[in-house]
Amino acid sequence: MKRLIGHEEIDRILSREDEILPSSGFAVSVMNAVRREAAAPPPIPFPWKRALPGLVVAGFALALVLVAGVVAIAQLGKASATPQFSMSLLSVLLPIFQPNLESAAIWTVLALLVAFLSVKFSMRLASGRV
Repeated sequence: MKRLIGHEEIDRILSREDEILPSSGFAVSVMNAVRREAAAPPPIPFPWKRALPGLVVAGFALALVLVAGVVAIAQLGKASATPQFSMSLLSVLLPIFQPNLESAAIWTVLALLVAFLSVKFSMRLASGRV
């Protein structure tokens, strides 16, 4: 059974004036750690100037996808308002993202080109030949 400690016991325990001594070598090890930390070089800052264009492009792509989703939902709402023919979500989304095969091929080539150029640019930045 646990015994509850009263306020008097807590006051008595905390008011003791016993001297607490660190173990031998503790102060030396702490000072060595402080010196090591002071001698360490500062952390490398994040390269925001280089990351900003990618973040802007990613934000633009996300906004484009959201707009396309809203348009698809609006077209789905219009399609469900007319009861004469039923349209699935795929049949609503397919014309938005792939109007014809030629357009899909153009977008695929463009995506591959952007991926290739971004890899080449990042490799060039990493090698230092900017």
